[in-house]
Amino acid sequence: MHRPEDQPAPSIRHRRHLRNTAITITLGVVMFTAGATGLTPTGASTPHTPASASSTTGPPRGIEALRARVKRLPKDPVSWADLAMALVQQARTTADQATYAQAEKALRHSLTLQPTGNLHAEIGMGALAAARHQFRDALTWARNAVATSPATPAAYGVLADAHTQLGQYEEAENAVQKMADLRPDSASLARASYTFELRGDTGRAKTLMERALRAAGTPGERAFAHTHLSSLALDSGDAATALRQAQTGLAIAPRDTGLLEARAKARAAAGDSGQAVADYTAAIAAAPLPQYLLGLGELQQSLGRQDQADAQYAVLRAQETLRRAAGTPADVDAILFEADHGDPRQAVTMAETAVRERPFIAVHDAYAWALHRVGRDGEALAEAEKALALGTRSALFHYHRGAIYQALGDATAAQRDLGQALATAPSFHPLHAPAAREAIRRIDGTP
Repeated sequence: MHRPEDQPAPSIRHRRHLRNTAITITLGVVMFTAGATGLTPTGASTPHTPASASSTTGPPRGIEALRARVKRLPKDPVSWADLAMALVQQARTTADQATYAQAEKALRHSLTLQPTGNLHAEIGMGALAAARHQFRDALTWARNAVATSPATPAAYGVLADAHTQLGQYEEAENAVQKMADLRPDSASLARASYTFELRGDTGRAKTLMERALRAAGTPGERAFAHTHLSSLALDSGDAATALRQAQTGLAIAPRDTGLLEARAKARAAAGDSGQAVADYTAAIAAAPLPQYLLGLGELQQSLGRQDQADAQYAVLRAQETLRRAAGTPADVDAILFEADHGDPRQAVTMAETAVRERPFIAVHDAYAWALHRVGRDGEALAEAEKALALGTRSALFHYHRGAIYQALGDATAAQRDLGQALATAPSFHPLHAPAAREAIRRIDGTP
């Protein structure tokens, strides 16, 4: 048996024909709402949310060592870039804009010390821009890094992430293929897995993520792989496997917030709502990120605990106020939250801006849902079609399109999409899965 590193690099190009097929296999929706593949361009791993693979409430010990290093070597551009990357990693855990600002300052200093050919800083600037959802800037820095060092796999990782989020999927595939050709390690294999997941080939995605797990060289990389294997299982309706993968990952990284969220979702799908609430609460205590707050709020709402749900929603509204003040684009979670629990008209405005900056399939889906919520269902259907254009099989995406078809009076198409959502993952959402069942009952005319 070959070791993972002895196996051939995964071929992305031969799958491009999936672009025009009707293959529909489930996709981890949370991965989409997070915004990127979850891998830093240096190969360090983070959960599928913007959190580190070993989330803590304080700065990672490595940051202090890197700060000490730049004090010893104040004119070393690589040391400043390395410090910046560690700060980006920390900021992804907390979504702390001040930490992102510190990272940018360190990177700018590195570039001052070495204005040209500064590969570490160019990759770092790309990672920082992607973390801030400034994907066009990320693309520019990634291209600079590739020009500086065409044989550096990490540069192609930044490039792939930027192309993906800009809706440039063929270009992203090329970048992932190049990265894997150069070095089929855990980082490149995980990105390859995500590429197949986007195309709807979750069998291949699972195989590649298992290879990424075997190739993982750090606890963070292993935790990352377990997080996504859990998501792949859950989004295929296999809550037991999803729970097992999350548990295995948490044995490696007990405070990993992405794994806590994965376990919360698996437990909720299995009917263990009490433990699901506990896991969400633990994740929020470490990193109060929007997807955790929304997940817990909607779970509490589904359990009839509106006061507890409203407490989470209040925090989300406060975060949204800060986002608007900072002038940063809205993420998918913020759009969906506004559409379902706030002002749908505001959600449309947020989505219109977001999709111009980031025409990624999850943003098209959120835009579709916001348009549906204000009754603009003809426009909503066009956006929902874009969300599913790659052959992605996301239960949530299918539910959204099914509800839009129902509003347009196309009962046959609505029943098909709603049924597809439930067949894919019967417990795909604590509020929308029951709504899908009720909608099908109304279409069928059954009591």
